[in-house]
Amino acid sequence: MAAVEKFFGALNGFLWDYILIILLVGTGVWFTLNLKFIQVRKFTEGFKRTFGNMFKKQGDAGKDGMSSFQALATAIAAQVGTGNIAGAATAIAVGGAGAIFWMWVSAFFGMATIYAEATMAQKYKTKDENGQVTGGPVYYIKAAFKGTFGKVLAGCFAVFIIFALGFMGNAVQSNSIGAAFQQAFGINPIIIGVIVAVLAFIVFAGGIKRIAQVTELLVPIMAIFYILGALIVIIMNIGELPRVLSDIVVGGFNPQAVAGGVAGATIKLAVQKGVARGLFSNEAGMGSTPHAHAVAKVKHPSEQGYVAMMGVFIDTFVILNLTAFVILITGVLTPDGSLTGTALSQAAFSATFGKVGEIFLAICLLFFAFSTIIGWYFFGEANVKYLFGEKVLKVYAVLVCVCIVIGSALKVELVWTMADCFNGLMVIPNLIGLWALTGVVKQIDKESNQFGIKTK
Repeated sequence: MAAVEKFFGALNGFLWDYILIILLVGTGVWFTLNLKFIQVRKFTEGFKRTFGNMFKKQGDAGKDGMSSFQALATAIAAQVGTGNIAGAATAIAVGGAGAIFWMWVSAFFGMATIYAEATMAQKYKTKDENGQVTGGPVYYIKAAFKGTFGKVLAGCFAVFIIFALGFMGNAVQSNSIGAAFQQAFGINPIIIGVIVAVLAFIVFAGGIKRIAQVTELLVPIMAIFYILGALIVIIMNIGELPRVLSDIVVGGFNPQAVAGGVAGATIKLAVQKGVARGLFSNEAGMGSTPHAHAVAKVKHPSEQGYVAMMGVFIDTFVILNLTAFVILITGVLTPDGSLTGTALSQAAFSATFGKVGEIFLAICLLFFAFSTIIGWYFFGEANVKYLFGEKVLKVYAVLVCVCIVIGSALKVELVWTMADCFNGLMVIPNLIGLWALTGVVKQIDKESNQFGIKTK
């Protein structure tokens, strides 16, 4: 096990110290400039389309796909997971408060990247052998590169995402649930892992219809529940908010200037952990959420692109920020960084609510992580079908459930390291495909006027 952890740690450092930070932020800047700051221009449009449809009757998802809001709910179900609680805490514990600043930066530019991902997924969506609408990076990568190179690049992406999300990623979600329930209730994590696996399999077996129904119901409820709890903590400690904001901004450029900050935190660590945990949280550039946005029933690809941007906004600028503020405002961050992950977040809520805080966060983590497991299964399923067809989906579902059970009891550092590694690997073919399709993305943005979507 030590050798495995050392291998993935070395590969992770190679990917995340420089390569992926440059690629992800660089891609976000690239599309921000090429699309003339679309995340600013079209923020209001995306907001209206998202929240204007939240309480409207959506209808059942089926072979022809799902509604725009159901697709967003499925995407957010995947985005809003342990990265918003355990991931944010881990970033702060290692990189200091400044890691949150770099999460903001990556998320801002990531909104332009995810617009490109969603529109390309819409444009190149197709139907599988049973007439079910499907789509994702494998299809727009093959559209960008004809011939053998495109097939190989798409195949690499498909393999990476199955391991990154379906297997390792869902082990991370289960790991955080198990740790939270053990801390709050003293329950053996394996027991929690088995329960989660059984419930997940029931949802998996219902196909796209049941997945859409569950995420459409679960996402708004879990978000509101967590937002209210976090706001109570922040309001009760409101006098500390100016200091927290200052620590985040100052810590982004000079971590040592933050009083009581994490010992050993550097700008490099703040950037590295901020961008890494930001990606794991909002998934912009990862190539995961396009699978949900591809099956949305919209008139023009740009419509779902605007909605997709709201997923990053809700995930990072709302949910993740609340976690960061709760941790920093309650003063539970230890200078030696010994308290991290779920335990650090639980300590923050417990500082205000006592034992109830641990229970509150355990329940939130259950909802967040369970919804992510559903979303990530769905993303992986699309790629399993692409590689092997419908015949192996039941095997894939069982393997995901096995990973959920095993992940609940694994050492947390190893689980996160392996997940980060596979996340990094899947990013590369996805971004290569998006860069090659820059002209198509720009053309879709220009065409949107024909469908009553103003561009200015």
